[in-house]
Amino acid sequence: MAYNEELADRMRALLDDRDPVEKKMFGGLAFLVGGKMAIVASGQGGAMVRVDPEESDRLCEGAGVEPMIMKGQPMKGWLRVRTDQLEEDRELQAWIDRGVKAAAAAG
Repeated sequence: MAYNEELADRMRALLDDRDPVEKKMFGGLAFLVGGKMAIVASGQGGAMVRVDPEESDRLCEGAGVEPMIMKGQPMKGWLRVRTDQLEEDRELQAWIDRGVKAAAAAG
């Protein structure tokens, strides 16, 4: 499955003032800020978002949010957010802000 071009376009527009670098990976389109991956328009639908690992459990309590699983294992500090949870720009912006903050904290 290809990533959602419309979602990627919205991410691009909302990240514009942060000078993102785009990179195709994981079957999706990743947006790097400061050289660190912050958010991905996922090839499996929705978004992969970098988050503070300490906030992962709390964030997963929301509808349409779950741990990112790679090779059968949860990826610490990464969540999958369903597309239906990103329909409004304010919702997407909140996830972008989390991703950028977590990317900056990743050193």
